[in-house]
Amino acid sequence: MSIDQPIRISLEQDGDYAFRISFDDTALAPLLGDEPAPLGHDQGPNPSRLLLAAVANCMAASLLFALRKFRNAPGPLKASIRAQPERNADGRWRLTGAQVELQLADPAADYQQLPRILEQFEEFCVVTQSVRAGIDVQVVVKDGSGALIHDSRAGAGA
Repeated sequence: MSIDQPIRISLEQDGDYAFRISFDDTALAPLLGDEPAPLGHDQGPNPSRLLLAAVANCMAASLLFALRKFRNAPGPLKASIRAQPERNADGRWRLTGAQVELQLADPAADYQQLPRILEQFEEFCVVTQSVRAGIDVQVVVKDGSGALIHDSRAGAGA
């Protein structure tokens, strides 16, 4: 897959709130996502955990990229992320913020151009910058015959 090609992911229900997630156009094995009890059975990460994992993974990869861009050979990086779900004004659960912690393997003095790297590495992270800017998510719903019954782009519904 090239970065200038659409990213395609397919999901198929695999029981209760569990969904088999397939990464189209790749050789990657499908991943099972599931909601925790009482809705699901905790057989895999839920969507909130997948989102947070994507942010933390992207930030760590962006830092690694920036370090290597300036000819550093860093040891293994570590990343963690924390978010507290909160209810919005309508009483719906939302992730309103997240705190990422990245840890280098070596002392800061061992890295070349570290101040410059730290100034710019976050800009390389596609996921974090997309989340920060807000992603326009458009939704269509089709029935079993393929008929369109909802289109958020048109404000249409069944």
